[in-house]
Amino acid sequence: MNRREAINRVAWIFGGTIIGGQLFLEGCTRPASTDDVAGLFEEDRINLLGDIADTILPPTSSPGAKEAGVGEFMPVMVRDCYTEEDQKIFVEGLGKLEESANKKYKKNFQQLSLEERTALLVELDAEQNEYHSAKEAEEPNHYFRMIKQLTLLGFFTSELGATKALRYNPIPGRYDGNYPYKKGDKAWA
Repeated sequence: MNRREAINRVAWIFGGTIIGGQLFLEGCTRPASTDDVAGLFEEDRINLLGDIADTILPPTSSPGAKEAGVGEFMPVMVRDCYTEEDQKIFVEGLGKLEESANKKYKKNFQQLSLEERTALLVELDAEQNEYHSAKEAEEPNHYFRMIKQLTLLGFFTSELGATKALRYNPIPGRYDGNYPYKKGDKAWA
């Protein structure tokens, strides 16, 4: 199984919770493009995405999202699996995130302390939750929800995320749907 197949299967497991789930799956059947979407593949953008992802999933007893390569993962997913409308929202959203950091702290996101980054992203998360609670089906998605979803998808489908943050069994036995679970245990990869 290659990474593309694994992502396709994970998308099915998420049961369409990923924005544009059907489009996401259709997008993964297209041949991979080498085009750059509005500079997302430039090193400074990849570093910014990695820092945002690392603020969402910081290193703890397991590696953080940046170490798992989520900053490099997001542009590929945006380019290959998102619609042009969602690509535009995502790219413009990064600009809005930087504007919010400059407006509130007079610094770029990457110059903020961890506490300032966290406080800013908590505000953006509350904003996107409010937006999506009142959103009509035909209205566009919020950029921060896309960033969060890509962070989780990228991290938990990476080798580091699957083997260090989740319980990983490289050679699983039979399926046991009634396997005992203790609260606080790691999920299985």
